[in-house]
Amino acid sequence: MRTVVLGERPRVLEEFIARRESLGQDTFDEIWNGEYHLAPGPSAEHGRVDYDLSALLLPRARAAGLVGTGPFNLGRRDDYRVPDGGLHRGRPSGVYLPTAAVVIEVVSPDDETYAKIDFYAAHEVDELIVADPARRTVRIWQLVDGKYDETGHSDLLGITATALIDGIDWP
Repeated sequence: MRTVVLGERPRVLEEFIARRESLGQDTFDEIWNGEYHLAPGPSAEHGRVDYDLSALLLPRARAAGLVGTGPFNLGRRDDYRVPDGGLHRGRPSGVYLPTAAVVIEVVSPDDETYAKIDFYAAHEVDELIVADPARRTVRIWQLVDGKYDETGHSDLLGITATALIDGIDWP
């Protein structure tokens, strides 16, 4: 269900957002061009797939000299997305990161994973890996001339979507 508040945000909404922040419930909330997107935490099924995917990718990331993170803010304070994970060159630091080598997303019901793809391309994320627990699929895109091409393999990590599908203990 989408809720849109036009004009100034009511004080009660500001208080609600502040309360979510104080309780640590805003981890996955995002700001899209000034619009606040409130997102719940992931389901257990989402978490299981995310965990397996991370375990499969970690040794390959290390071998490629990449550093992994869990959810992080990609973009800037007034316009950012929160992917489920990322692989980075160097040692990322700070609250908002401008890009990543690889962004990892696990699809949840009613989430906005696919709506984020153009944003990731605009922020020059080299590769995008999306796992969908409901469909038991993994898709991999590579950035080519500013747009994503679904290749089914990661050049950075030397792995295919098929190998990732086979390595996940799907719910």
